[in-house]
Amino acid sequence: MNFFKLKEHNTTVGTEFSAGFTTFLTMMYIVPVNGFILADAGLPMDAVVTATALITILATLFSGLWSNTPIAMSVGMGLNAYFSYGLVLGMKMPWETALGIVFLSGILFVILSLTNFRIWIMTSIPMSLRRAISAGIGSFIAFIGLKQMGMITANEATLVSLGDFSNPNVLIGVLGLILSFSLYAYRIKGAFIFAIGITSIVAWSLGLGELPKEILAAPASIEPIFFKLDILSALSLSLLPVIVTFLITDMFDTLGTLTGVGTRAKLFQENNKDDKSLQKTLEADAIATTAGAMIGVSTTTAFIESASGVEEGGRTGLTAVFTAMFFVTTLFMLPLFKSIPSNAIYPVLVVVGVLMFTELGKINFEDSDLATSAGAFLIVILMPLTFSITNGIAAGFLVYTIIKLAKKEFTDLNLGILVITFISALAFIL
Repeated sequence: MNFFKLKEHNTTVGTEFSAGFTTFLTMMYIVPVNGFILADAGLPMDAVVTATALITILATLFSGLWSNTPIAMSVGMGLNAYFSYGLVLGMKMPWETALGIVFLSGILFVILSLTNFRIWIMTSIPMSLRRAISAGIGSFIAFIGLKQMGMITANEATLVSLGDFSNPNVLIGVLGLILSFSLYAYRIKGAFIFAIGITSIVAWSLGLGELPKEILAAPASIEPIFFKLDILSALSLSLLPVIVTFLITDMFDTLGTLTGVGTRAKLFQENNKDDKSLQKTLEADAIATTAGAMIGVSTTTAFIESASGVEEGGRTGLTAVFTAMFFVTTLFMLPLFKSIPSNAIYPVLVVVGVLMFTELGKINFEDSDLATSAGAFLIVILMPLTFSITNGIAAGFLVYTIIKLAKKEFTDLNLGILVITFISALAFIL
């Protein structure tokens, strides 16, 4: 085990094993949840479940071996919802083209992760706007979760209104939401998967779903989605803003996750110039995104649930290796995953959305200037209202730049802001 430098990190094989299992429990929910989300875009759920498990295993294993950090990776929440509901259902885009967009954003991330671009982009964009992007994605996926649960519904007069709470399926969703919030609030390991399980049992007992005839089965083939990405269709000037949206969102999500987890595990220390772990973890994330698109899933990213393993003492890549090993079991759980009622799944989107939305509280609107406040507001409000992460980011950066120009505060407009603003303008022009 000298490869993982356990002694240098003051940890043991037993500690890393326990940490890996904890991380697995807290993020296991992604396999069935991603299956439901991408199935809504027309991808066969059986193949998506297998592909999600596969990319989680491969990306997490690669991350552990390549960067020697306890960071687990899987299909990112937020961008998977944007993939299905924003691009495929919203823009009427073939899912093959959407996979091509994910692939191209991953290739760009791979190239840029080998340069100082990540430092440049992080210093170029105000922290308040970065936090607004996270909060906006949170409001977007929470809105999707509430809509899919039937808690909100379309209304010609008011656009949206409350759903029919006399519908048993809606009430099952409410139960799932209460359980998800409650179990997470008590910091129970595997809160989401336990909430899904309990809600499913209640639904089955009330006849609102069919019990699985078997628990385990051989993995489904990924052939229907394997290498089905359409890169040529994605190579369109009109889709450039969407590609950049996936790139920037993945980069912010990853760096935010690594900052939070790294602080606790004392990793990625800026004062240690010899620490290459951040660079290697970013490279692993980028490579995983391109690989995931080829396998047939949306953007793969570092998971904040890795923090649970760190809390258990995980400090090296051995934690990630053990997490990957545990995820092998999910390859054989397709019958169980398919029998889960949809309203036991969608509450998780709402809770994850709320957790992402809390980033908004870190923005000091009292001390912020009008450009920052207006930009942040439009980013957050337009993502759910237009069903598009791209539109939210584009509007926010355009308004920020316009106000800065109007006030002649040119020093706040660096090259990074201007480039993103130009691409944002393309989102509306094209």
